[in-house]
Amino acid sequence: MLTYPFDPPEGPHPVQVAPGISWLRLPLPWALNHVNAYLLEDDTGLTLVDTGIDSPDLRAFWTEALGSRPVTRVIVTHHHPDHMGLAGWFQARGAELMTSRTAWLYARMLTLDPDPFPPEAAIFLTRAGLTAPQIDDRRARAFRASDTMAPLPPGFTRLSEGDTLQAAGRHWRVRLGQGHAPDHLTLWSDDVVLMGDQVLPRISPNIGVYPTEPEADPLGEYLTSLATMAPLDRGQMILPGHQRPFRGLGPRIAELQAEHAQGLDRLQALLATPRRAVECFPALFRREIGPGEFGLALAETLAHLNHLQALGRAARHPGPQGAFLWQAL
Repeated sequence: MLTYPFDPPEGPHPVQVAPGISWLRLPLPWALNHVNAYLLEDDTGLTLVDTGIDSPDLRAFWTEALGSRPVTRVIVTHHHPDHMGLAGWFQARGAELMTSRTAWLYARMLTLDPDPFPPEAAIFLTRAGLTAPQIDDRRARAFRASDTMAPLPPGFTRLSEGDTLQAAGRHWRVRLGQGHAPDHLTLWSDDVVLMGDQVLPRISPNIGVYPTEPEADPLGEYLTSLATMAPLDRGQMILPGHQRPFRGLGPRIAELQAEHAQGLDRLQALLATPRRAVECFPALFRREIGPGEFGLALAETLAHLNHLQALGRAARHPGPQGAFLWQAL
């Protein structure tokens, strides 16, 4: 059973969740309307964990929240803009950026990529079963990550699996998760785990396949990561990237494993009849998927289809109009 010891902070006023560790909830202009950041206090200054997106409002939010306290380090759990967006801004103000090499490379690529909808995206969507008008709609809705990320200067400090560091009077060990984002940082101490989006308390992190790596099996990688982390539950306080800090990591991992297993079973049953990826939403989502949710829903569906294929439980073959047809084996 999960427990939630703290109510969310209000505005730019951190809530202490453990000695030397405070929690901020940063506003986001999206359906998931916040991202968590954590302040680790040391004699020489603050270490921040995750930053929010780059926007004038969020820069002002941070300025008020921090006051005169110096930020010496910024640790970013993964490359997504709601976590990495202001890392470059803090670097420009003198902070050291610490993250995984993969996270930094992906983030640097996003800040420099001028085209949010390259030709490969159209091919990817055609194979998923979208029509030409639907692809045009997705093109019009394409999200350019660089619009929400401060420029990242060359130079960062790499954190790798098994590395250790000191912050907030604790000894932290780095463990890299997979699935939601490649080489996603999690930091483990005796009483607190900085979890980012690897395990969230009430929702599953998006596990998606995208045009950058259409043959990937991120769901397989995610389930492997969960199996590795489950035995590490010692009753620590889990500080997630969204929603509230909680205790009960082992039970939450068991819930996530069961949810994905059930989703795979439902999807395989649906594929008794060959279907395009866009026809598979009912097996995984128990609500209507609107235009704003479509991209993440398709990415999640493809992750489940690719994993069924990796398990030998489904296969795909070319169908009409360039789409793949998926069928259970």
